[in-house]
Amino acid sequence: MSNFELNLQLFAAEDGVITAANMKKVREVDFVEQFAGTSLKKLMEALGVTRKIPMMEGTTMYAYKTVGYLEDGMVDEGDVIPLSQYVRRKEPVGEIGLKKWRKAVTAEAIKKSGYDEAMRETDARMLNDIQKGIRADFFNFLTAIGSEPVQGETLQAVLAKLWGSLQVLFEDDAVDPVFFINPLTVAEYMATASVTVQTAFGLNYITDFLGLGTVVMSSYVPQGTVYATAKDNLILYYLTLDGDVARAFDLTVDETGFVGMHTAQTDDRAQIETLVMSGVQFLVEYIDGVVTGEIAGASGGGSDNDGGLI
Repeated sequence: MSNFELNLQLFAAEDGVITAANMKKVREVDFVEQFAGTSLKKLMEALGVTRKIPMMEGTTMYAYKTVGYLEDGMVDEGDVIPLSQYVRRKEPVGEIGLKKWRKAVTAEAIKKSGYDEAMRETDARMLNDIQKGIRADFFNFLTAIGSEPVQGETLQAVLAKLWGSLQVLFEDDAVDPVFFINPLTVAEYMATASVTVQTAFGLNYITDFLGLGTVVMSSYVPQGTVYATAKDNLILYYLTLDGDVARAFDLTVDETGFVGMHTAQTDDRAQIETLVMSGVQFLVEYIDGVVTGEIAGASGGGSDNDGGLI
């Protein structure tokens, strides 16, 4: 054996050594699993979302709405009874699009905090902000749905009326309601009652609240207002990121294809860049299946911060 071959053997990595490439892959897997495999999955279970519909980039998303009018029922004897007109039609609610984010950690940041710490901190912040954007899109859609609110003097009275409304709207189904509410609206009740608050995807929620259903708290909902629907009315639309996109950008993708991540070193700027792609949107199938309630004297403004975990 030549000295050259011997030197190669001496400097070759041992089997099982954890390399930088291994650690990069671990980070990427951890990120996508936190996003989809743990946090998003837990929220979907809390909301009772069972329908996950894959879409193509740029596809229009629709929700159903019943429109029409009721004719006057006072008809003279022998006259033709006019037809009341009701039509269920699809309302376009926007196109689903691929969202892309990029962040960079500089050599100076790594020198200051260390590689693992610098990457962990920025990964966590990026994950939270992406989740916050998805929550914001859903609540902006939900609060834009106009319906005549039912009134009640207390939170319990409003929730009970909304529960009853959902039983009528979905009378052919076993209704499992979900209520969306501002944290300040429910805070007074929580101060005098023992409830267990859980967290998923940066949202706080309470299961079986007052025996009526799941309550999800967000300050995107105006104070004193409650939105409610049946869990079966909620749908998750998403772009599948596995396949060509994952191969083209060397993305680490979760098993559902909800999110993909890739980390690469850029020598010309002396930094580590991270690329994240996702296309996830919560919607309702039937707009008429969303009902609104208001607590008398408790209305107030919402916030552009949904109270998610930062």
